[in-house]
Amino acid sequence: MLIREIERFLRSTGLAPTTFGRLAASDPRLVFDMRNGREPRESLRSRVEHFMNTFGDVHHAR
Repeated sequence: MLIREIERFLRSTGLAPTTFGRLAASDPRLVFDMRNGREPRESLRSRVEHFMNTFGDVHHAR
């Protein structure tokens, strides 16, 4: 499930759920809504997965 991957990502990066939602999907409520059962569409799922996969590359390159 995507929410499990997101929770793991949040723990490992220390990002707040609202910051993650803003950066990954322009939606600060994303994580809270998913915790309450929201299922993202495939396009949003792809954007979120891409964000998590490239986060370290982008933020360590600075």
